[in-house]
Amino acid sequence: MLTPILSAAGLAAAATGGYAYAAMWPASQIFGRTVVAGTNPNEFALTYDDGPNDPETGLLLELLAEHTVHATFFVIGSFVQQRPEIVRAIAAAGHTIGNHTMTHPKLLYCSPQRVHDELAGCNAAIEDAIGAPVRLMRCPHGMRRPDVLRTACSLGLTPVQWNITAHDWNPIGTQEIVANVERGIARNRGRGRGSNILLHDGGQAGVGQNRRATVEATRLLLQKHAGTARFVMPQDWI
Repeated sequence: MLTPILSAAGLAAAATGGYAYAAMWPASQIFGRTVVAGTNPNEFALTYDDGPNDPETGLLLELLAEHTVHATFFVIGSFVQQRPEIVRAIAAAGHTIGNHTMTHPKLLYCSPQRVHDELAGCNAAIEDAIGAPVRLMRCPHGMRRPDVLRTACSLGLTPVQWNITAHDWNPIGTQEIVANVERGIARNRGRGRGSNILLHDGGQAGVGQNRRATVEATRLLLQKHAGTARFVMPQDWI
């Protein structure tokens, strides 16, 4: 008599685990297609979440210009409204600006109306700042449901995830950030994949977060891979 009970419990656990994987694993395609990376192991995309943020976003722009590298900045709409001049500087330098929602909620737990308002509001904030449409978005924490991805599509947005997490939202220091990225690059190369690197130029708590370690880690990564990697943007993989 225990077997059916155990089997039901096992099935429930498997279903719960499967849903969590589909909703929260960055590279999962179960709930809908997202851009992760291409098949050239020497292609890297530098992506920065949670800005705009000063002074770190500006420091990154200077550093990227020195190396003639373009990156992608997934910005929070409420911060865009506070620092539109930084967003205009990102666009003027030729970088891609993506939608990272208005207030950085976990969209997995938001109502469909809230999901729409978060994405549409961020689109409007960016477009007001730079006068151009937004084409990419990234779900905060990577969390999504099928309807979240459908809403993004209805707003003209392509969802972008990642396959390397630098963990730089924690105060771990420059060297550990670099080590996390390098391990991810080695893993992706072993799988014949490019590297879509998740970094942070800001923080969801507000403008003014200290991301100097991320700036320095970016400097070291650019110096190390300048002659061997091709730095791309996620839209190159669409």
